[in-house]
Amino acid sequence: MKKSLVIISFAAVTALTGAARAEDDCYVPMADWQPRAAVAQLAESKGWTVRRIKIDDGCYEIKGQDADGRRIEVKLDPATLDVLEIEYEDEEHRYRDRDHDRRKDE
Repeated sequence: MKKSLVIISFAAVTALTGAARAEDDCYVPMADWQPRAAVAQLAESKGWTVRRIKIDDGCYEIKGQDADGRRIEVKLDPATLDVLEIEYEDEEHRYRDRDHDRRKDE
């Protein structure tokens, strides 16, 4: 009985964790993606220095620095190039901003 309860609990936690991670994924057909050059152009227009552009969980991800020199990781929707998440990093802190675009419009 205890073994079954442990297995069920583990399965529930695993499912919830997987669902939380799935929210960070982008599900866009490749035919609808903006080109990598458009990602670089967007970064330049925002004053970001790009160190690397890669694909992570089906989204574009930029690693580099913002206009203030802070290290950043930015996740973009590959079709619209909307900013989905920004992570700012410095020597002591790491700050994640998932609602970047939503707050900008309010």
